[in-house]
Amino acid sequence: MKKKVTKAIFPVAGLGTRFLPATKSVPKEIMTLVDRPLIQYAIDEARAAGIKEFIFVTSRGKSALEDYFDHSPELENNLRKKGKDDLLEVLKTTNMDSGAIAYIRQHKALGLGHAVWCARRLVGNEPFAVILPDDVIAAEKPCLQQMVEAHAETGGCMVAAMEVPQDKASSYGVLDIKEDMGSMVSVKGMVEKPPADEAPSNLAVIGRYILTPKIMQNLNRIKSGTGGEIQLTDAIAEEIAQDRDVYGFRFRGQRFDCGSKAGFLQATVAFGLAREDLREEFGQYLGEMMSMRQAAQ
Repeated sequence: MKKKVTKAIFPVAGLGTRFLPATKSVPKEIMTLVDRPLIQYAIDEARAAGIKEFIFVTSRGKSALEDYFDHSPELENNLRKKGKDDLLEVLKTTNMDSGAIAYIRQHKALGLGHAVWCARRLVGNEPFAVILPDDVIAAEKPCLQQMVEAHAETGGCMVAAMEVPQDKASSYGVLDIKEDMGSMVSVKGMVEKPPADEAPSNLAVIGRYILTPKIMQNLNRIKSGTGGEIQLTDAIAEEIAQDRDVYGFRFRGQRFDCGSKAGFLQATVAFGLAREDLREEFGQYLGEMMSMRQAAQ
């Protein structure tokens, strides 16, 4: 019987240098798309997938991120006295039950693989998910939920995958496909950030993973790779070398790279227009801006 995926690792130790000076004092993960921090989108997605234990791999300067998930009695009492029950309901989604969340420090920036390895003792002998909050995915059914449902049938390791232009392949881990089964592909190899003309496909890995505990053993043995970091891709590739199942999952949804300024702005527009309370006014403003720009040209 396959074990359910109930634990998720959130690597949030990065310095967010692409968003300086804002990230000098504000962790990138609590920068907001409309009125919700990036990390809230990740948490909501994990909850929808049945995740019960949330493991954050952090670093110095992330105390505001930890405080975000704590209860705020003074604020809650204030809203209750004013009868703002709708806002109280919003606040409930930010609270985490005692024991449901854990924080692990990554003392050196040695890459995603190292960040995942830091949580090895909390994962134990169970499959687990990894969610990168920079990748925000708008989907009718949350991406990780889609993956968990597929993983219940396949087992093994699974990575979320999307097709990218060939000239962009060097920015991603890329799958070498053994068999294409539509929404799922079986994988015979993975290459981290290959030169565009050497990429084995245009199917790129994005920030959602379901992994077996054997990945932690692989990370124990791996030496630094691309960029002097310990790559999670290399640990997954080791599973393939050991003839264990690895799958790529073509999720249904739109992914925004909120680790880049352009991607963050695109997501802000998309999520703003998706909101009923903002769509009309915000859409009108964007239309006027486009008209002014066209007139100026």
